[in-house]
Order: sequence, then C-alpha cells, then structure tokens
Amino acid sequence: MTSLRYGRATLLALVAALLIVPHTAAAQHPTHSAAPVRETATPDRPAYDVSLSGDADGSHWTGRQTVSFRNAARTPLRSVDVRLWGNGSDGCGTSDRPSPVRVGRVEGGTPRPLTVGCTALRIDLPAPLPYGARTSISFDVSITVPDRVHRFGKDGAHRYLGNALPLLSVRDAQGRHLDPDVGFGESFHTLTGDFRVVLDHPDALVVPASGTTTRHAGAPGRTVTTSVARGVRDFAWAAGPFRSKTVTTPGGVRLNAYWTASTPPEGVAKALQDSVGSVDEFGKRFGRYPYGELDLVMSDTLDDFGSMEFPGLVLLWTERDESGAVHEIAHQWFYGIVGNDQFTSPWLDESFAQYAAQLYYREPTATCWEDQGPWPSDTAALTRSMAYYADGHRTEYVRVVYTRGACALHDLERTLGTPAMASMLRGYVRDHWLGVSTTTAFKHAAQAATTKDLGPFWTEHRIS
Repeated sequence: MTSLRYGRATLLALVAALLIVPHTAAAQHPTHSAAPVRETATPDRPAYDVSLSGDADGSHWTGRQTVSFRNAARTPLRSVDVRLWGNGSDGCGTSDRPSPVRVGRVEGGTPRPLTVGCTALRIDLPAPLPYGARTSISFDVSITVPDRVHRFGKDGAHRYLGNALPLLSVRDAQGRHLDPDVGFGESFHTLTGDFRVVLDHPDALVVPASGTTTRHAGAPGRTVTTSVARGVRDFAWAAGPFRSKTVTTPGGVRLNAYWTASTPPEGVAKALQDSVGSVDEFGKRFGRYPYGELDLVMSDTLDDFGSMEFPGLVLLWTERDESGAVHEIAHQWFYGIVGNDQFTSPWLDESFAQYAAQLYYREPTATCWEDQGPWPSDTAALTRSMAYYADGHRTEYVRVVYTRGACALHDLERTLGTPAMASMLRGYVRDHWLGVSTTTAFKHAAQAATTKDLGPFWTEHRIS
C-alpha cells in the first residue's frame, strides 16, 4: 500500500484517511507456535482465462471468465469460494446502483447467494473433487468502475481496475478465508496462479496490465490487448489516454511507464530512476524479479489514496519530487513472490516492503526503534490483524505496521549482523518463493540464522 518514504506529510495524510473509515470487523490477534507449520492450501494451481470488452472510456467491462484449479487437500473439495473484492467499498449496492462487480450464468457448479457484503460467492461443485484432481468453473463478468479516485476507480479520463477481477479464495487448516474488506490496508489472501486476460477496447484507450502484454488490431476502431501473467496472485489493469515510455534495467527487466498528462515530468523521471535502481537491487538482494516486465502507472491526483501494488503493475501517486515507487516495487517480493495472509498478518508485507525501501535509500536507522518511544497502546503488537485495527485501533495501523515494523527488522539486522540478515532474508524468500509465509515461518528462519536466543527479541518487539 501507500509508501511512507517521503516523510511526515504523507504519513499524516494516510492517518487522516484511515480515520474516516467505518468499523467493519471485530478484533483478532492470531497466535503462532514455535515451529513453522506447512499447511495445505486449496484450491491451488489456478489458471484464469478471461475475455472482456470495454466501452468507450473504459468505465464498463463485460465478458466471460473461466478458472480451473486443483484440489490440494486430502479431503474431497465440495465447493469453492470466489472473492469479488471490487465490491468491498460498495457492498451489495442498491436497485438503481448495483455492486460494481457482478457475476452470472455460472457453469461447472451451483452458486449460492452472495455473502460478506457481496464480496464472496460460494459455488457448490457438481461432485466432490478428489485430492489431486482438477476441474473448472465459468461465469459471466460485469465490471463497472466506481466514480471515485481509488485503486478501483476513476481519475479524470483514466480508469484503474485493481482488485476488480474475481479471484479464488483460500481454504487451509484454519478454514475458509472469508475475511471482510475493512476499507483500508489490504484483506487479500490468494495463491499464485496463471492468468490469460484478453481486453477488447477502443483504440483511444491505452491499457497497461499485469503480465507480458501484446496488442493487435480488433474490429474497426478497436484494439485487442492480451496479457499473460504466470505465478501471480492477482491481475490488474488500467485504461485511458496515458502517455508512455519503456526502458530496460541493466538487469534486464522491462519497465513500462504510463502517466497522465498532468503528472509532472520531473516526477515521472524520478519514479523511473528509482524503479530502475530498486528492481535490480531487490533482485540481487532477494532473488531475481520473475515476471520479465513491470508496468508503472502514474498520476499526480492520487493524494487522497496514495499508491498500490499489484503483481507486475504498480499504481503510483507521483508528484514533482515524490513517488512511492520503491516501496511498491518492494511489494513485488513481499506479498507478490512471498505471499501472506494480508488480513491476518499485514506486517509480513508492509513492514518488509518499508524495510526494503529504507535499505535502498540507505536511510539512517541506528536509533530507529528507540526513536519510536512508547507503544501507542498496551494492546498494540506487530502481529495484530486488520480486524484489530478496524475495531477501534486504526490510528495505530501506520505507526505500528509501517514504522515500528520496519524498525523491528532493522533491529533484527543489528542483532544478527548485516551479512547474516541478508543471507537469512534471501533464504527466506527462496524457501517461500511463490508460496505463502507466516510469522512463525519467519521467526524460525531468523532463529536458524543465529546461535542467540531470539525469544527476548520477539517479546520486546511484540512479535508473537
């Protein structure tokens, strides 16, 4: 989510935005055992095949989506849950203004009524799916971009379609993950899969998208943009009269920059410079960026929202001397490559992305932890869930998850030593490459990197 690289003004803006979000979830504080637990998550190895047609300005998209998947659990799979995250802010809508994301004409199963504020659709399979077997479901999709500046919203003549595409939910030893969208931060938890998305749109629209993208002429006055993304947790795109430029980093990653006409050219240049440097540095530090190309979608009017990461595409609030590019690119590793349950453990992606960004900028962090002063409350902890922050603690979210979380990782680096921390993190990323990690797994990796007992460290930093 929003980068905190650029000081107090950005931090205060994010805190102010969080204050106006209504409560939507109850408090939750997960506990963890002392050893990493490998939990089988299902349905896994999803393959999404999507074909959508856009209207004149990219505000409305309709078409068909098919997703095939495997049952990775030893018990038969009798149903699957599809998350319609685009409905998170609008819920079930009204008769004259329905939900932004709707599905219909389901094949391959029987749909039940929508739940969790019309963000969850359970589909009963026609027969129990045995362990290791594959099947598929298909449905019509209708997406109407909401009239607000947001990761799923409108920005003048530009449209952003983040979290708009229906995705399979995860089921594991903890049960079905049907957590709500609390209105700030992220609640998402998905497994990596492959996407092939075909977008038929007017020639006047430039369409950045996750994955490797090709374009060819369609019907008169229309273009067909085809994007293939492999090993990703989500798929996002944008549409509008973007200006564009493509550069290739020294490490061979193709960066496609798109920006609105009002975006300052100095900001575009800085975002590109930071992106070129950080994607290569993070590749050396954590493991090579696996997706070949990365789209940077920039606008100077996202100040009420900020920036947002998606696999292979980042949405950036870009001003003359400011862009959150490095933090959002760090998310390509922490949430994208190394996944986590963002509702249960938001620190596993936000704290790590902030830590990585501070490493890139060589920020002084020797007294980072001490400078934080007392905890904001007796109940605050790095391992709190989004439910906790939504239930009367939202002012703690940024201060704890971004700031204290990054400082805790710098403290851990001083405890382990810089070479050991670097080696541990690279191994941690490798061990969870395109998988899902937990706080327990990270603690185990850190403890394995030293002969010191890290128990007191976890207690001091409230990492349980």
